[in-house]
Amino acid sequence: MIASVDTVDDAGTGDGVDTAGAWLVVIDMQRVFTGDSPWAAPRFAGASAAIERLLPRFRGRTVLTRFVAPAQPTGAWVPYYRDWPFALVPDEDDLYALTEPFAALAAGDLPAAGAVPVVTEPTFGKWGTSLQAVTGTGADTHLVLTGVSTDCCVLSTALAAADAGVRVTVVADACGGASDVDHTRALDAMRLYAPLITVVDTL
Repeated sequence: MIASVDTVDDAGTGDGVDTAGAWLVVIDMQRVFTGDSPWAAPRFAGASAAIERLLPRFRGRTVLTRFVAPAQPTGAWVPYYRDWPFALVPDEDDLYALTEPFAALAAGDLPAAGAVPVVTEPTFGKWGTSLQAVTGTGADTHLVLTGVSTDCCVLSTALAAADAGVRVTVVADACGGASDVDHTRALDAMRLYAPLITVVDTL
């Protein structure tokens, strides 16, 4: 069970976590993870609301990511998409569209939020050259991870970034898992990587 809510002061610190200069990474807030999709995250709406509250704090330091299917699955992805054929559609399919307000952010329709780049990858983990080009890979790079699902794309991104020596903070109430149990298990797994990864309840 998630512990008590952390507090945040005006300097952007919560439970000793300083987010000044950090990048907010909004992972895969897409239609494929909503509604009656087989991949729907039950607490998607709650995570979305929590992320939306964070956007003003990270103006100019927010990046959105999207998961899409590969044009031609290879290796272990072949049986994966055999199990999930509904998801083997082009990345421009509505299934992989961002939900609001993130679609508006990507389109530049919310000027108060600043320019928001989008990184699209056919992999669970989003830490790679495209995301690195946005956030940097220096000693001071700090990623604040939010989005879905906690037990898949968030977890995969966190571990890869931490392994590369990047400071990672995961905001629990701004993430949603495939289930509440899976959400909690993923958070517990990421806590094992402290101090590379810090899990906070909220910011």
